Amino acid sequence: MDLLAAITARTRTVLSLLGAIMFAGVASFLSIPVESDPDVSVPVMIVQIPHEGISPEDSERLLVRPMELELKSIEGVVEMNGYAAEGMATLVIEFDSSFEPDQAVQDVREAVDRGKVKLPSTAEEPIIREVSASDFPVITVSVAGQDVSERTRLQSARDLKDAIEAVPGVLEAKISGAREEVLEAVIDPVQLQALGISAEELLSSLQRNNRLIAAGNVDTGRGSFAIKIPSVIESAEDILSIPIKANASGVISLRDVVVLSETFKDASSYTRTNGQAAIAIEVSKRAGVSLVDVVAGVREAVELTRLDLPRAVQIDYIADQSPQTIEQISTLQGNISTAMFLVLTVVVAAVGFKSGMLVALGIPFSFLFAFIFVSALGYTYNFMVMFGMLLGLGMLIDGAIVVVELADRKMAGGAPPKAAYLAAARRMFWPICASVGTTLAAFLPLMFWPG
Repeated sequence: MDLLAAITARTRTVLSLLGAIMFAGVASFLSIPVESDPDVSVPVMIVQIPHEGISPEDSERLLVRPMELELKSIEGVVEMNGYAAEGMATLVIEFDSSFEPDQAVQDVREAVDRGKVKLPSTAEEPIIREVSASDFPVITVSVAGQDVSERTRLQSARDLKDAIEAVPGVLEAKISGAREEVLEAVIDPVQLQALGISAEELLSSLQRNNRLIAAGNVDTGRGSFAIKIPSVIESAEDILSIPIKANASGVISLRDVVVLSETFKDASSYTRTNGQAAIAIEVSKRAGVSLVDVVAGVREAVELTRLDLPRAVQIDYIADQSPQTIEQISTLQGNISTAMFLVLTVVVAAVGFKSGMLVALGIPFSFLFAFIFVSALGYTYNFMVMFGMLLGLGMLIDGAIVVVELADRKMAGGAPPKAAYLAAARRMFWPICASVGTTLAAFLPLMFWPG
């Protein structure tokens, strides 16, 4: 207990250290990201295998079953479900409580690479997606307009997407409800017949002129480089200039038998806002970034970009999580303030004003000291952290009351204040440690709870 005597003898040093801790606690509190829920790792991964035109029966036989055989060999898999649908196969993999996100992603990628050789050659590249609580949109921006064309809505949504993704803390801005742009080719059958061109000749000419041809390497004596003959279609003019057939009259190109027009693919999903056709931009934030700050930055970027958009474009905000987060945090802060006031009232009534103020001063100091560790560990300011502090408030008050009450009794017996508080701290040190230890022991089994 010589440590307590040394602390009591160095009053200025202790007060300076107290001020430094409070300053660091305030700085940590202001820098902690604010969220409604803690960022937890969800032990679920999803593998999607697109295959255009495949039936659900063939999807199960050719896509789901071969991939399941490889994914079953991954260590730590608790449950795996496969879903076969038209044009798509989906596998949902659930891991056990020892789930490590980075290792799980690596194991799934290796298993998918092994399973790809068993899939049909016409299947597209499998998509591996990790389920995370931070991937859900924090706000959705809707682009609509009753008198606005679909192309204008799409271009406005793209401009907003670029502006939103430039906001610090934004992970992704995903456009949904927009149809994919395509070039529609309308073939004139009368012109094909007049020029003596068959449908097979037309299709084969397109295939031959839309590929990347490797032409080998050239060795210069100082090194070598690859030669490629690019013949990939990139624009409408590239398509129209494709030669189909040559005769005595000249070269017949695709522009002689085809009319191109810009259009959209058939819609597979629809997005509506207040009964109007719309395009939605779902914004997700990066992990460890304040939700409130990200939403505020997104709104500011949208309002600045809105000035350059057509006036008929209507922009709305949907599923904004920031008001709910602010209200939740404010409610918990209010509950903690109320609890502190009630505790202060009871303590002052029981042990007097001066002793009650000494007990009360330990509450903000301890909370600010805790915020230093919360910030250092990379946690966010959410309702779980607030509840933890609310639970710790009871233990904090109990220990302070016991020490102050014993010191008051010793001072009433004639002991000087410094000696009285030093004796009280020495006498109650181990009982308080035992009291805190028994409380922590009750919650300790939760740390070993699987999952």
